[in-house]
Amino acid sequence: MSGPARTATTDTTKVYAAVDLGASSGRVVVGRVGPDSLELAEAHRFPNRPVRVPEGLRWDVLGLYAGVLDGLRAAGAHCGGRLDSVGIDSWAVDYGLLDADGALLGNPVHYRDARTEGVAEKVWSSVPPAELYAATGLQYAPFNTLYQLTADRASAQFASAKRLLLIPDLLAYWLTGEQGTELTNASTTQLVDPRTREWSHGLAARLGVDLSLFAPLRQPGDPAGLLRPEVLEEAGLSGPVPVTAVGSHDTASAVAAVPATGERFAYICTGTWSLAGLELDAPVLTEESRAANFTNELGLDGTVRYLRNIMGLWLLQECLRAWGDPDLGELLREAAGVPALRSVVDAGDAVFLAPGRMPQRIVTACRDSGQPVPASRAEITRCILDSLALAHRRAVEDARDLADHPVDVVHIVGGGARNALLCQSTADACGLPVVVGPTEAAALGNVLVQARGHGLVGDLADMRRLLVRTQPLTRYEPRGDPARWREAAARLAAR
Repeated sequence: MSGPARTATTDTTKVYAAVDLGASSGRVVVGRVGPDSLELAEAHRFPNRPVRVPEGLRWDVLGLYAGVLDGLRAAGAHCGGRLDSVGIDSWAVDYGLLDADGALLGNPVHYRDARTEGVAEKVWSSVPPAELYAATGLQYAPFNTLYQLTADRASAQFASAKRLLLIPDLLAYWLTGEQGTELTNASTTQLVDPRTREWSHGLAARLGVDLSLFAPLRQPGDPAGLLRPEVLEEAGLSGPVPVTAVGSHDTASAVAAVPATGERFAYICTGTWSLAGLELDAPVLTEESRAANFTNELGLDGTVRYLRNIMGLWLLQECLRAWGDPDLGELLREAAGVPALRSVVDAGDAVFLAPGRMPQRIVTACRDSGQPVPASRAEITRCILDSLALAHRRAVEDARDLADHPVDVVHIVGGGARNALLCQSTADACGLPVVVGPTEAAALGNVLVQARGHGLVGDLADMRRLLVRTQPLTRYEPRGDPARWREAAARLAAR
């Protein structure tokens, strides 16, 4: 991260805490924003370890909340006990159910839990897939909130539930005592009309979903309450400290922090998932778009995140876990010496969704498709990164064609921006320059939305100009033989 921690601020500098929760870890980051300055310092990082219990895979949400409180305490230590605001972003689709007293009814279900298997077909019997897409613009994924809700209906917890809060809204509620549903995350529930940016009441009625279960919608930048006195005391903070609704879907915050200087760009938010697509002014709700499995999620300032979900570095993360967490830098250096495109797999294949035995699944996919079987860890790693680069290429090209939106440059932000081999392979695959950074895009987007409330930055374009001036960026030009990537892409498409 850029910038050292400081203990004081000037009159024109504000200090913000960004709570940024990913699928495998969470952190609290301190952001300092002035009229022409933007610095981050990580205050606290903590693990996010899902737990498998007899009833299925669950999030340890109490452990996450404890990590947030520890992080706010550490953030306060960075700034003399005073924060100007707190914002929370996390992954999408998952939720907690509350009873009539506002108490959590159970640990939220993990999106990789098997409870939604076969549920989509039940939903489609009431609203066919084409109608569902035309109404919500959301891609098919087995873990979409709508399918989780449908699977949940028969449970005792659901029967007792009076409120549903998405993960960042649940944590904000515990911090403040106030309930809301932030819009960018709500748009991933498959219950929001991306044209009106409001709940799709007609669709919900057809599906038997009671929208009163959700708290009122909030926009990024809206106030979300004040830290409760008990939280201030536990975190060692001087009050009042407001909580601000940010782009609470981490991808919304990350896209807001793409340092683009024009409109003709694509973005890839890399981490456990790769989210690859375009920023548009209006959704693309055509049947061709549905068939290509693109989603229309809502972003800042009336924008639409038109993107495809790709399995992302989850494939490599699971391999590393299976191999006992070897040194990643050394593994990537070895993988760089492996010939490119020897074997590739479909990085979006649902066969790779569940945890466990990932190296064996990669090997099996290569063997079953008649390709050379990767025999070493370096060869499997190269296969994964080449496959991700091809998935990035296909997503960028498909989005460009479906939206009729030219692309001159690809921006890579997020944790995968640290993976130079993936970034260069993506430039080679796409045949376009790739601008890499910032790696902490979600935290930066979170901080900048908070800063807008104090007038330190303006609109989305102004936020991006500040990022270009203050954040380190790296540019990769395409190299090598583009015909090899075209051939590999055709090989995958033919399967």
